[in-house]
Amino acid sequence: MKILANLIRSGMIIENDGRQWAVLKTQIIKPGKGGAFNQIEMRDLKAGTKTNIRLRTQETVKKLQTTEKEFQFLFSDEDSYTFMDPNNFEQIVLENDIIGEDKIYLKDGIMVKVNYIDNSPISISLPSALVFEVVEAEPVVKGQTAASSSKPAILENGLRIMVPPFVEKGTFVQINTTDGSYIKRAE
Repeated sequence: MKILANLIRSGMIIENDGRQWAVLKTQIIKPGKGGAFNQIEMRDLKAGTKTNIRLRTQETVKKLQTTEKEFQFLFSDEDSYTFMDPNNFEQIVLENDIIGEDKIYLKDGIMVKVNYIDNSPISISLPSALVFEVVEAEPVVKGQTAASSSKPAILENGLRIMVPPFVEKGTFVQINTTDGSYIKRAE
C-alpha cells in the first residue's frame, strides 16, 4: 500500500530502495524557502543498520502490511528477551536487534505487541505510556518558580528525564515511551 511521506509515523514498516525499514523517528520540516519534507530515521530490518532520509511530503513510499500479536514480557538475559502469549502460554525469544532502543522500557509483566512480516518477528510496539518509580531526584531549590522550572530525575530503569519540582524520590511517574518525556504523576 502506497502512502504519502507526510503520513509516515514511528513504528511503521516501509520499503525503500528494495529494503524493509522500521521507522524510528519522523519530523516534518517546513523550511522558509522551498517545500516541506519529512526527516525520517529508520533501521534496516535485516542488517540492523540505521539511516536518515529526507522525503518531500508529496512523495510516496510502500507501507508494508504487518500482523500484530500481543505478548507479555517475562525476562531478559544478555542479548535476548523472552515473551509469553497470554492466551496459550507459548513463549518466544527475541534477539536484541529486534528490541532495539525500546529495551530500556521493558519491565516484568508489561504487555507489548510483536509485529510480524511473513510469520517472522521484526519489531515490538510498546504501550504509549508506562509508569516508573523515581529513584533519584534533586531537591527543590527555594524561590524557583513552579511555572517554568524542571529538574533532572533518574527512574528505576536508569532513564534520566526532566520532571517538575514537586516530584521526589519514591514518586511514581508516567512517561511517554516514544520520546522518554514526563507526562504526569501516577496515581
